[in-house]
Amino acid sequence: MENRYLPGDVEKQVQALWDKTNALIVTEDPAKEKFYCLCMFPYPSGKLHMGHVRNYTIGDVISRYHRMHGKNVLQPMGWDAFGLPAENAAMANSVPPAKWTYDNIDYMRGQLKALGFAIDWNRELATCDADYYKWNQWLFLRMLEKGLVYKKTGVVNWDPVDQTVLANEQVIDGKGWRTGAEVEKREIPMYYMAITRFADALLDDLDTLTGWPERVRTMQANWIGKSHGVEIAFPLPDSDEVIRVFTTRADTLYGATYVAVAAEHPLATAAAETNPELATFIDECKQGAVMEADLATQEKKGMDTGLHVLHPITGEELPVWVANYVLMGYGEGAVMAVPAHDERDFEFALKYELPIKQVITNSIETQRQAGKDFAGDDNAYYDFDNTAWKEWYADKGDTGKVTTFCINSGPLDGKPYAEAVDQIAAMLEKKQLGEKRIQYRLRDWGISRQRYWGCPIPIIHCEVCGDVAVPDDQLPVVLPQDMVPDGSGNPLAKDPGFYSCTCPKCGSEARRESDTMDTFVDSSWYYLRYCCNDREDQMVDDRVKYWMPVDQYIGGIEHAILHLLYSRFWTKVMHELKLLDFKEPFSNLLTQGMVLNEIFFNKPDSGRIVYYNPTEIDIQIDDQGQRTGAVLKSDGSTVESGGIGTMSKSKNNGIDPQSLIESYGADTARLFMMFTSPPEQTLEWSDTGVDGAFRFLKRLWKFAHDVIKLDTNGRLDLTNLNTSQKNARTKIHETIEKVNDDIGRRYTFNTAIAAVMEMINVLTKLETGDEQNKHILKEGLETTLLLLAPIVPHITQALWSELGHNGLIMDAAWPEVDRQALAKDEIEIIIQVNGKLRGKIMVSTTADDNTIRSMALANENVLRFIEDKEVRKTIVVPGKLVNIVV
Repeated sequence: MENRYLPGDVEKQVQALWDKTNALIVTEDPAKEKFYCLCMFPYPSGKLHMGHVRNYTIGDVISRYHRMHGKNVLQPMGWDAFGLPAENAAMANSVPPAKWTYDNIDYMRGQLKALGFAIDWNRELATCDADYYKWNQWLFLRMLEKGLVYKKTGVVNWDPVDQTVLANEQVIDGKGWRTGAEVEKREIPMYYMAITRFADALLDDLDTLTGWPERVRTMQANWIGKSHGVEIAFPLPDSDEVIRVFTTRADTLYGATYVAVAAEHPLATAAAETNPELATFIDECKQGAVMEADLATQEKKGMDTGLHVLHPITGEELPVWVANYVLMGYGEGAVMAVPAHDERDFEFALKYELPIKQVITNSIETQRQAGKDFAGDDNAYYDFDNTAWKEWYADKGDTGKVTTFCINSGPLDGKPYAEAVDQIAAMLEKKQLGEKRIQYRLRDWGISRQRYWGCPIPIIHCEVCGDVAVPDDQLPVVLPQDMVPDGSGNPLAKDPGFYSCTCPKCGSEARRESDTMDTFVDSSWYYLRYCCNDREDQMVDDRVKYWMPVDQYIGGIEHAILHLLYSRFWTKVMHELKLLDFKEPFSNLLTQGMVLNEIFFNKPDSGRIVYYNPTEIDIQIDDQGQRTGAVLKSDGSTVESGGIGTMSKSKNNGIDPQSLIESYGADTARLFMMFTSPPEQTLEWSDTGVDGAFRFLKRLWKFAHDVIKLDTNGRLDLTNLNTSQKNARTKIHETIEKVNDDIGRRYTFNTAIAAVMEMINVLTKLETGDEQNKHILKEGLETTLLLLAPIVPHITQALWSELGHNGLIMDAAWPEVDRQALAKDEIEIIIQVNGKLRGKIMVSTTADDNTIRSMALANENVLRFIEDKEVRKTIVVPGKLVNIVV
C-alpha cells in the first residue's frame, strides 16, 4: 500500500474500476425497493460552478447511502439545453447555438465524471435533442385536443429595433438590454396552457407534500393565490355595457369613488379614438412594466377617460380612469378604486385629487363597543386622516387584533367584514350586477417564445384551413441546428427552408409556426424521461411506474415556484390523459443554500470590486424566493448591484471546480462541500476550509495505512475488554447510530463527518501493541470507510480494497449498531459550582446519588472553588451533572 495519499492516482483507478464493473448502470428490479434521487439538471453554460458541485454532491451522498441500505437507486443526469444564453453566446462567438451547447455538454460531462458521482450515464438526455422534444410536441397536441392548450393574444415586451420579444429580465430601465431601445408593450397571438384548470388541485395537493419545506409550499400557495370575493358589474349610463371587477373587499363598495382600467382595456381603447392626449398616454403605459412586482414600485400615473359608470348600489356616477397600475392580464383589467381603504388607490387619489370616502371605522369607541380593552387615548392611530395613509385603513378586522365596522354605507353601517360582504353580494345578485366567486392570482401559462433556440411549436398556418396540428407521424418538427442568430428577430421566421410547408389537411401551401416553446416546458417532465429515455415509440412506459415518483428532489430555492409548479401541472395533465397513475412528481424536496465567494462584491458608489468576507454580507431574499440584494451587516449599505454575490457562471467569478480537483482531488471538494455547512444554509467559500478537508483525508490515509499493516491473530474477545477498549467500541457504535440518522433522516452531513472525525480521534489513542486493540482498530477503520463511503467514494474504495475486500464498497451493507456496545459501564458527569463548569468525573452507571455527590465534592479541581465556603446545596441531575451551590 502506498504510504502517501495521492488523490489523482486513487481517483483515476477507482473510476476505472466503476467503469469496468458497470457499477453505475441501473436497471429495474421489482424484487428490490427503489429509490429515485434527482438533482435539478444544469444548463450547459460551459463549465460547472461550485453551486453545481454542492448540489450534485448532496444528491450523490444520499444516493450512495440508500444503495448501501440495499435499495435499487436511480441517479440520472441530463441537460436543460434550450434557452436564450445559447443564442447570446452564438452571436458573441459567431457559432450556431447547437455547436456551443454540445461542446459545453461534453466538457461538463467530463467534470461531473471527474467528481465521482454515481450517475447512470446510459440515461443521459438533452432537451435540445429531437428525440426528447418530440414528446413536448406530442403532448402539446394532446393538450390542444383536450382544450388544455389554446391560442389568444397576449401582452409582451417588444424591442422595436431587434423586432423581437424580450423576457422581463431583459428590460432594463424600460429599455432593451441589447439595443437600448424603448421597450413597448404589444399584443401578439400566443399559445397558452390552461394551468388555471388545475388551480384547485395544485393548491389542495400541497397538503400531501409533507416532505417539502413549508416555505416552498407557502410560496406556491401564495403564487396560486386563491381568493374568495365578489364580482361586481358597474353599468355604463344609457348602455347595456358594464365594466366588471373582482374584489375581496366588497364591504368597501360604498367607498368606491372611481374605476381604473388597464391601458389595453376595450373601454380605454374606445375612449382614445376621440382623445389624442389619452391615446398618447395609453401608448406610454404600453411601454411600461408588465409584472406585478414592477407595478408595485413604479410611479402611479393615470388619465381621465371622460367616461363614467354607475355605482351598482347607489347609482352615483363614477369617473373611469386609465391607470398604469392596472394590468389587463389580471382579473378583468379593471379595479373598483376605494382610496380610503387601499394604499395604491389612496396614493393615486391624492395625486389626482379624487374623492376619498371613509367607509370602515376602527375608532376607540367602536373597539370598546366590540369588547376590546384599550388603555389611554389611541385615537391618534385609529382616527381617519385622508391626507396620510395608516395601516389600519386596509384592515378587514377579521384577525382578532382589532374590529372594524362599516360606516357611511347605508344598510351596512355597523356590520363587520364578513357580514357586510354577504349582504353586498346578496344585494348585487338581486340586481343581477354581481355574485360571489373565487378568483386565482395564477394565470394560464403563455408558452410562445419568438426565439430560435427552443422546441418548435407543432402548428401549421393554412389560409384555407386555419391553424392545423402537425400530424403525429410527422413529429418531431425538427429545429435547424446550423443557424447563427444576429439578434434581429427570430431567424426561423425568416428562413423559408423552415417555415415553408404544405397543409396536412388540404395540401395547400402553408406556413409553419416559427415560435418556439418556453424552456420551462422542457424541464417540466424530464424526470419522467430518465426512466425510459430509450423508448422511441412512447413518451413514457411501465418503467415510469417502477421509478416514479422521485423520492428525493434537490435544487435551489429560486425554483420554488415556476419550475416546481409547472412540473406538478405537467404531471397532473399526464395523469388526466391516463399516461401516469400518480399526481405528484416529487415526494421529498431539499432546497440547498448558495455558495458564496469572498472576492467579488461590487461597491456601486465606488465603481470597483471590493473584497469582503461572506460573514460581513446579509443576503436578502423576498417572499417569492427571489434574491433581491446584498448589504453590509455593519451599516446596511449596498455592496453589490445587478445580482447576488454567489459563485455565478454569469459573472465569471466562481472558483473553477476543475482546478480544485486537479490540486486536491474530487474527494476533497466533496468533503469540503458537505462539512462546511448544512445543505439548506449558505456555504461560505474558504481556501483554509479546503486545505482542512485535504489534511483530514491525508490523516485518514495514514490512519488506514498504520492499521492495515498491523498483524492480528484470532478474533476480538468481547468478554475481555478493558475500560478504554469498551469506550472505543462504544464510540464506534454511537458514531454508526449518529451518522445513520444524520445522513438518512436529518441530511446534516456536516455533523456526520464531525462524528467520524471524533471517532478517529478516540481510535488513534489506542496502543497498537495490544491484540485486542488491533481488532478494535480494524473494526473502527472498516466502520470509518463505510460511513464515509457516500461522501468520499474514491479514497474509501481504495482503502476498502486494501483491507482485503473484493467487492465495491458502494455495494457493501451499511454497518449495524451493536446495542451491547452502547451499554456503558461508566458515564461522564459534569460538575458545576454555582452553575459554572468546574470539572468532570467518570462514574459507574449504577452509582447512586450519594456516591456521585461524594465523588463530585472530592474532585481536585472542584475543591479549589469551594474551599473556605459553605456548601448550601448539592443538586444531582441523574446521568448528566452535579451542581454545587456555595
